Amino acid sequence: MSRIGKKPVPVPSGVTANVSGQTVTAKGPKGELKFLVNDEVLVKLENGQIAVEPRDDSKAARSRWGMSRTQIVNILDGVTKGFERKLEITGVGYRAAMQGKNLQLALGFSHDVVYETPAGITIATPKPTEIVVSGIDKQQVGQVAAEIREYRGPEPYKGKGVRYAGEKIVRKEGKKK
Repeated sequence: MSRIGKKPVPVPSGVTANVSGQTVTAKGPKGELKFLVNDEVLVKLENGQIAVEPRDDSKAARSRWGMSRTQIVNILDGVTKGFERKLEITGVGYRAAMQGKNLQLALGFSHDVVYETPAGITIATPKPTEIVVSGIDKQQVGQVAAEIREYRGPEPYKGKGVRYAGEKIVRKEGKKK
């Protein structure tokens, strides 16, 4: 039994949630998001709460039960507060800057890397060594942050590269004479 799936999801004030068939729609101050729930899970809106339960006792239905509830919580949080992911850049000469809607990264290559910001995502560079990715869709924010980190991930000897804020890098010892 899913412990997460048992709890109903309260709809926060200022958000209008709608369940039609297998589609959950949330509209709030930051925007509107939809989530299509798997057919093996039943979704109901009752008394300002969204209840999620499996259609039968099969393993597939039970495994998708908790995930569906978590996705619904994420869309409700997204339309009220939004999500953000911070990245740090470490290394001599490594820096980031916004150029219009594009993020320009100097990461030690012979050329600057230009990352086009997708729709629904906001990228800010408060410092040249800091990037803040924000938006209402948690999956999309994480995906954009992962794509930026992928250009030059942190290396294990000096720790140079792009890393998530607070990420611990396992350092290796260099050569010894």
